[in-house]
Amino acid sequence: MPSVLYQTIETLSRDKGIEADIVVGAVEDAIALATRKYYKTQENMRAEMDRETGEIRAYVYKTVVETPEQVEDSINQMTLEQARELAPEVEVGGELRFYKDTTPLGRIAAQMAKQVIFQKVREAERDTVFNEYNHRAGEVITATVKRLEPMDVIFDIGKAEARMPKREQSRLEQFAVGERVRVVLLRVDRAAKGPQVIVSRASPILVQNLFQSEVPEIYDATVNIKAIAREAGERTKIAVQSRDKDVDPVGACVGMKGMRVQSIIRELRGEKIDIIEFSDEITTFAEKALQPAKVSRVSITDLGEKQIEVIVDDTQLSLAIGKKGQNVRLAAKLLQWKIDIKSEEEKRQEVEQQMQAMSGGPSTPIEQVTELGENVLEKLIAAGITTVEALADMTPEQLEEVPGIGEKTVEKISVAVRHYFGQYEEGEERPAPKAEPEASFDKTPEAILAEDAGKDAPREVRSFSTEDIVEAEEEGSDTDALSEADAREERIEHDNDAVDTLVNESEDVATEGIDEGSGRG
Repeated sequence: MPSVLYQTIETLSRDKGIEADIVVGAVEDAIALATRKYYKTQENMRAEMDRETGEIRAYVYKTVVETPEQVEDSINQMTLEQARELAPEVEVGGELRFYKDTTPLGRIAAQMAKQVIFQKVREAERDTVFNEYNHRAGEVITATVKRLEPMDVIFDIGKAEARMPKREQSRLEQFAVGERVRVVLLRVDRAAKGPQVIVSRASPILVQNLFQSEVPEIYDATVNIKAIAREAGERTKIAVQSRDKDVDPVGACVGMKGMRVQSIIRELRGEKIDIIEFSDEITTFAEKALQPAKVSRVSITDLGEKQIEVIVDDTQLSLAIGKKGQNVRLAAKLLQWKIDIKSEEEKRQEVEQQMQAMSGGPSTPIEQVTELGENVLEKLIAAGITTVEALADMTPEQLEEVPGIGEKTVEKISVAVRHYFGQYEEGEERPAPKAEPEASFDKTPEAILAEDAGKDAPREVRSFSTEDIVEAEEEGSDTDALSEADAREERIEHDNDAVDTLVNESEDVATEGIDEGSGRG
């Protein structure tokens, strides 16, 4: 019959969930250490416990070597000749043990043995916990709330305690001591104080397990969960696909009058859940993943980097992005693609900028804004601002950073630029940069003559165009009998004739002016 001591060891082993032999080994090591400490020796010492009587004996062990020259440690080694005097059958490499009396061991040695036993038991318990739960990562287990700490929640999971840190909790959930909840076993950390089992209520695995429990079609694999994206306490998006064409995957998950999904929502303390039908076509899947927003179109921008561009109506942009970007962020997690979401107006402006960049864009010299004055122009050009477009794109704060430009000068520049752009009506082109002078058909012959002679043009000069000439000539013409096509051709001929006439008259007037000047000379 086992001794009382061994029966106590077996009871302790069952409570801690460890093997009895581990506890027996811990007791033997503790007695050997206490005996060595008592005798103040460095001899190799071991202890053995008799399970029937409960008696523990300590022994000193010495290794046998062949010659005295091979003795490196006289305390723990002895020669073959010495050993055979005590045990004739011993061989080289064998061991001889000598009994050590443990009767004198006192209270200090017993206390030391107790500490060693507790330490060994704790180490064995840690190994048992690690081996028990390490391979169960990702499993959903039922745990009981043991205590609440400022940041963490401690659960009792049977053979060990589990810790749920703040980041693995849902902000909607509050727990009470003794409450039983389902948690996901994330991992087992081998810390210095022992292995810590980490559990979670924020993992998407919890949602998957709840759907498997509530939806028979998912449990029997008729409907598959293809992807889950979750932000605990806020919203979850789950993509499902049916293997049976007659089974609606979304309807199966929702249930009659939403009973199935409402049960899961109650378990998650009111967390919102979007159930989406999975599609192998990424553009179609993206449109569904961004629900409840309506998507105008989806295009793949980079297949290698998995990037897509989503265009939505201007009124749907905020809905597609969601509160603090939550909707598009969850959709990106669900798709495992990067999503660039834009409104119709943003896309239109982007296309216009690209076309403008390809065409080179307008580039008007800043000297065209004559209201600025030479002093201001010099300061702007010195700062690298050489075009009207660049000046118009600058903010007042940027202009004030230019050396020599103050607040009043900024107002002057703004007025000048506004006047410059305001003189051109919609549909008219801006003047091109100055080139070689050409013949002007918008001035009177007197103005042309004055410019050729190096004089200032008269102040009161009425300009006219070829259209005025055509209208004047057409006042006396009878076009009622002409068809619309004939009238158009006649108008074009009149335009050409009028232009030729104007050029000839200008040349004649200029020639006469030069001849008269020569005669006077």
